[in-house]
Amino acid sequence: MEQVSGTFTMDLRRLSALRELDRRGSLAKTAEAMHLTPSAVSQQLTALSRELGVPLIERQGRGVRLTGQARVVLQHADAIAAQLERARAELAAWGQGQRGTLTIGAFSSAISGLLPAAMTTLSSTHPHISISVVEAEPPDLFTRLDAGEIDIAVAVDFAQAPPFTDRRYTRTPLLTDILDIALPAKHRLAHLPRIPLRELATDPWIVGDARSCCGAVTRSVCAAGGFTPEIRHAVNDWQSLAALVEAGSGVALIPRLLQPLHRPGLVLRTPEGDPPVRHVFAAIRSGAEQDPVLTATLTHLTQAAATLQATAPAHSAPTPTSNHNNFPPPPKS
Repeated sequence: MEQVSGTFTMDLRRLSALRELDRRGSLAKTAEAMHLTPSAVSQQLTALSRELGVPLIERQGRGVRLTGQARVVLQHADAIAAQLERARAELAAWGQGQRGTLTIGAFSSAISGLLPAAMTTLSSTHPHISISVVEAEPPDLFTRLDAGEIDIAVAVDFAQAPPFTDRRYTRTPLLTDILDIALPAKHRLAHLPRIPLRELATDPWIVGDARSCCGAVTRSVCAAGGFTPEIRHAVNDWQSLAALVEAGSGVALIPRLLQPLHRPGLVLRTPEGDPPVRHVFAAIRSGAEQDPVLTATLTHLTQAAATLQATAPAHSAPTPTSNHNNFPPPPKS
């Protein structure tokens, strides 16, 4: 193919396959994300290439890579997707944002620590907005956002998330979530008000999967502290992780978004120096900024995040009359 097609068209579904290949880097991973076979993805890209009259992929070893023409197409694909979102938002605006449905995708601790407060206040001001929640993390979270399966993505900035400059999304910063050190109550350092992270270099650690946001953050925080943690347990469920710490099986980093934990055998301490943090944000598809249902939901998410940030606890060594977590005890049943 040497000349751009005179009957220039672009099938949006095929364009989505090209965008996903750019993100995933291989036909196999693209097919998995789109719930297709690699052959079906290849056929979509071949058809798009035929529509445009330019080559889009070329062989590179056992895989493929995007051509220069494909990069040009992708620049316009982002603009096309954003324009379609603007059209959808303008149509939605006719309803003034008082009625609608949307789906929020979020990581587990945001679902437990942030979303309930936002959804409670939203239901009182916008009772006819129906919200569904699904648990997901990057990169799958943003694949689902691109596909329209979710409308708002709540995520943590880490390697698996899109870069801040990604034009496909409009971001709203929500909060800076501090990570505290979780120790067994009888740990040798539990009496200290602040703990140098390096002092835990020889302890066994309990962390999440390396592909999860908190598992990745814990590893990078330890690396910044000058050591590679000995990972004794890999656990993604926060209550299970806290139970293992309480049992004396290791130490961990636990986000304040998840607290309080109400576990008498576990103590929380702020790391010495600048505490490790993770930055939580919400993202929507570019062009959807005027959708009144999305706007109302983002407003309540932002307000709930601000309240959490303002009321976040600080952890220090307990006084003789205080409980280990510096939180009031759970109510008696």
